[in-house]
Amino acid sequence: MLGKLARWLRILGYDTLYRNNYRDIELLKDAVYDGRILLSRDRELIGLAKGRGYFVGSTNIKEQLADVIGHFNLNREPVITVCPNCNGRVHKVRKESVEGDVPQYTYLTHTHFYRCALCGRVYWRGSHLPLAKAFLGRIFSNDET
Repeated sequence: MLGKLARWLRILGYDTLYRNNYRDIELLKDAVYDGRILLSRDRELIGLAKGRGYFVGSTNIKEQLADVIGHFNLNREPVITVCPNCNGRVHKVRKESVEGDVPQYTYLTHTHFYRCALCGRVYWRGSHLPLAKAFLGRIFSNDET
């Protein structure tokens, strides 16, 4: 239900588990055991979470982000610390270690690279960060803050 929201929360640097194949009881157990907040569009599930859940009312990603970021007062700046793909920790690595794992042009034109410790994906400060920042800026452009 909230896969895009989970990905965006990871882009913002938040450890965000996303499971679309878990039963409600498994989601509730994980939230309690890991001390997480359960985000869902399922009102009944949020009711069962008893204070460990938050209902996300919209199906629109922009509205979802505005709601969750505003409600929890979250960071609005994209960072490279959590893998948007798998939620693994992303660490800075030596440039030489990514040769052959990134496009040649990217390797030649960038100096800082990051790798996910879990899935191995490589990231760099390319155009995706300014694009993400611009997208988030448009969501909050009417804010007073």
